Amino acid sequence: MKNLNHVAALFAAAAIALPMAASAQSVQPFPAKPVANPTAEQFKAANGSDQWRSADGQPVMNGTNELCWRNSGWTPATAYPGCDGAALPPPPPPPPAAAPAARPAPPKPAAPAPAPQPAATKVTYAADTFFDFDKSVLKPEGKAKLDDLTGKVKDINLEVIIAVGHTDWIGTEEWNQGLSERRAAAVKAYLVSKGIEPNRVYTEGKGEKQPIADNRTAEGRAKNRRVEIEVVGTRGKK
Repeated sequence: MKNLNHVAALFAAAAIALPMAASAQSVQPFPAKPVANPTAEQFKAANGSDQWRSADGQPVMNGTNELCWRNSGWTPATAYPGCDGAALPPPPPPPPAAAPAARPAPPKPAAPAPAPQPAATKVTYAADTFFDFDKSVLKPEGKAKLDDLTGKVKDINLEVIIAVGHTDWIGTEEWNQGLSERRAAAVKAYLVSKGIEPNRVYTEGKGEKQPIADNRTAEGRAKNRRVEIEVVGTRGKK
């Protein structure tokens, strides 16, 4: 009787072992090559070893088809594509940022206007042309010279006109000083009458103090009797 029970137990164990062996043979590890949304063909072509698949290449799922069966060596990197926890392929790199639009070149600064050119003219007139001997009243010849000068002054930006009277040494020093001042003042008065601003004309009398020739000769004294007129300004658009 005991022998029969032992035989029966062996048959029962064999009956249980056969389905389990068949099941073990039908459950095989399936590949681990991450693929997004894999197809059945992709499942069959994979070659991983850390999750299970059936004989037809499909993953072995749990009863609710939510989780894949896997062995103890499983990692996300070796997981079967499409199963829970499987590593997904890295997302594609973002498109390169558009190059910033080139800034337009700043406009070139306008060329500076040319600086006004300074203009200075010094003219010496013989006093005998402007005045009679020992007088300070302008003669017509002197007025004509000043008319010409006034016309030229209109072409510049006038700053100042300086009129300086000189005499020879005939007469007293005091008389000659006063005569040179009166003659310079007569020149200013005429220039102002022609439109020159009074504050633009300065006068000075030097008397006999600054001779330019020998007062001992008639020719030298004639050169010393003179009116020097200096015009200072700039040339350019007014």
